Amino acid sequence: MQRHPLVMTSAAALAATVAAALATFLATPANAADAAPPSKEARGKYLVATSGCHDCHTPLKLGPNGPEPDLARMLSGHPEQLVMPPAPALPPGPWGMVSAATNTAHAGPWGTSFTANLTPDAETGLGRWTSKDFVQTIRTGRHMGRGRAVLPPMPIPAYNNMTDEDLEAVFAYLRTVPAIRNRVPEPLAPSAATAQK
Repeated sequence: MQRHPLVMTSAAALAATVAAALATFLATPANAADAAPPSKEARGKYLVATSGCHDCHTPLKLGPNGPEPDLARMLSGHPEQLVMPPAPALPPGPWGMVSAATNTAHAGPWGTSFTANLTPDAETGLGRWTSKDFVQTIRTGRHMGRGRAVLPPMPIPAYNNMTDEDLEAVFAYLRTVPAIRNRVPEPLAPSAATAQK
C-alpha cells in the first residue's frame, strides 16, 4: 500500500508540533509557586506600588484630568520650595486633618507633618540609612528607630503587619529609584489653629 506524501508530511508536522508543545510544557513550572521568586528589589517595587507609598511621598501636580503624581519628583516627599502658610483652623466636629493640594503636608492635632524624601539622596533622603534603620523606623514609629515620632498620616500600624523581609525589600527598591535632592521641612508643633477643641 502506497501512502500519500501529503498525509506523511502532515503526520510528521503534527508529531513535531506535539513534541515541541510537550517540551514547552515540561520546561514550564506547573504553577507560579514553582517559578523563581522575584528579586528583593522587584518585590519591594510591588510593595511600594500596592501599599500607597506614592499617595503621599510622590507630590501631586495638576494634570489635564485633575491631580496626578508628579513622577519627576517620584517619592521625594514634600517639595522644599513649597512653603506652606499656616494651616487653616479645623472646624468643630468630626474633621481630623487638612492636607495640601500636593498631598505632602498634613495638619491636625499633632501639628503639621511633611512627607519624607524616600529617595537615596545622601543629604536629604534615605541615602545614609541602613536597612536596619528603615525596619526599626516602621517597628518603633520613630525616625531611624530612635529619633522623633513618625507623625500622621503615616500608617505605621498597618505597615507593622509587613514582615521584616517585606520591609527590607521595600528599602532595597527605594535604593534603586533616582536620588532627588529635596530637603523636607521639619514637622511643626501643634497650634491653636490646627488643634481641635
